[in-house]
Amino acid sequence: MKKTHLPTKVCKVCERPFTWRKKWERVWDEVQYCSERCRRNKNRKND
Repeated sequence: MKKTHLPTKVCKVCERPFTWRKKWERVWDEVQYCSERCRRNKNRKND
């Protein structure tokens, strides 16, 4: 599979697009954040 054909989502915190990763293979439907940092900062106000 080429990288251009991977599914993408938009991060709920930083609002940047991110692509599917192998480690998310089983939980892709539940992934909401692009990184651990965004997940930790999910309750912070976006300035």
